[in-house]
Amino acid sequence: MSKLAPASLVLLAVSALFAQTAANNSTLQANGSATLSAAPDQVQLTAAVVTQAGTAQNAAQQNALQTNVVIAAIQQVLGSSGTVQTVAYSVTPQYNNASPPVIAGYTASNTLQVTIYQLTSLPGQVIDAASQSGATNISGLTFSLQNPDPLLQQALTAAAKQALAHAGAIAAGLGVKAGAVVSAQEGGAVLPVVMSGVAAGVSATPILTGTVSVTGSVTITVQVTQ
Repeated sequence: MSKLAPASLVLLAVSALFAQTAANNSTLQANGSATLSAAPDQVQLTAAVVTQAGTAQNAAQQNALQTNVVIAAIQQVLGSSGTVQTVAYSVTPQYNNASPPVIAGYTASNTLQVTIYQLTSLPGQVIDAASQSGATNISGLTFSLQNPDPLLQQALTAAAKQALAHAGAIAAGLGVKAGAVVSAQEGGAVLPVVMSGVAAGVSATPILTGTVSVTGSVTITVQVTQ
């Protein structure tokens, strides 16, 4: 009967401990995602007023007068169901094709962002009011949620459950079991409804809101047990 030296016994013990530790530290990753949809409760659009004149001062003065008319028309339609704010303003020289170029005039531009909270009929009415009062460009119609967080939390809950189910399926396929969650990382995105252009005409402009999509994603790391 062979005998193991004390050093060999120590080596075997260390090897067994290492194997057990490695098994306890085994992990796997799994992903889950969920997308929920909801009707938007706000819409934003931009209305720009552009004027041209021979001098920068005249271009700016004409723009101020016309912009005030547009703002008044929009606010009359909005009432307390939205807001108007300036998001861009510029006065820039325009050059002719001479060599060297010579300033031929100036262009003033004031871009307003309109936020609307009543979506039944106001978006079309606001577009028509802006167009008829002198806005030269109306664009960027975007339907979204004022507070997407509650819907995002629901999506994350569903995504986490899916990630756990995936972890269990992966573990089963590997002949092991999914244990405790070691870590979790979240991700999310809110996808508003964006209309690239707006055409305002004599008749009332029809606007269809669509739905806003909110996506939550979760990546988990779980321990693996035999």
